[in-house]
Amino acid sequence: MSRSGGAATLAEHDAERMAMALYEARRNRVPIAPFTDACPTLDAVGGYAVQRRLTELLVADGERVVGYKAGLTSASMQEMFGVHAPDYGPVFASTVRADGACFARGEFISPKVEAEIVFRLARPLTGPGVTVEQAHAAIGEVIAGLEIVDSRITDWRIRLGDTVADLASNGAAVLGRSIPASAELDYRLVRMAFRRNGELVASGQGADALGNPVAVVALLANLLGESGVTLEAGQLIMTGALHAAVPLSSGDTYTAEFDHLGSVTLHVTNT
Repeated sequence: MSRSGGAATLAEHDAERMAMALYEARRNRVPIAPFTDACPTLDAVGGYAVQRRLTELLVADGERVVGYKAGLTSASMQEMFGVHAPDYGPVFASTVRADGACFARGEFISPKVEAEIVFRLARPLTGPGVTVEQAHAAIGEVIAGLEIVDSRITDWRIRLGDTVADLASNGAAVLGRSIPASAELDYRLVRMAFRRNGELVASGQGADALGNPVAVVALLANLLGESGVTLEAGQLIMTGALHAAVPLSSGDTYTAEFDHLGSVTLHVTNT
């Protein structure tokens, strides 16, 4: 993104103000107006300044970063939100749950659910300059995943700067069983069927995440490396939706079935 926009005009006190607004919205589950309504020059660079400050606030509250998520890596998700570039944000320990997890709809503001391939790193990656081949070699485990995305921005009226500031619209993640990474398995060809209450509502394959989910790992390593951040061994990497996100509704059950990786399920209660 050009540094002539958000980065040049977003003063430190503005980043603090926006981060505090998102912090309160997360805590109270009350959405706020898009920052880009009042500050149309807010771009990804400015959004990441807000994201860093918000992450600091949450870590000070006891949160722990256990990985990173990439968002908007598929054409369908970019089209859904009118955004034309991927973004990323931290994954917090408190948001990660095991297969079969139950959520209350009231835990979120405006949640949607999506299926994706998740990796756990066996060795660190420090960018920039990380290649897809190096990223592939660093992956230790592969996991079938469901992500709940949620927006603290009213009615998902987001531009890129808004969702970047809002931790890439993170909500929660549900992980299936881990399997060892395989040099022989082409993750681009891993197919996925997504069901709501047993009915097929979406499908996709690994290539729907930026052409190759392993390329997402390299991208994250390189983007974070520009800020001096290393992807550490043991961290989770969520590589992005393989289909357009589906609204999360009370009483429903969502399941993603992956070739080779198995399935993962979450339930939504009526409370």
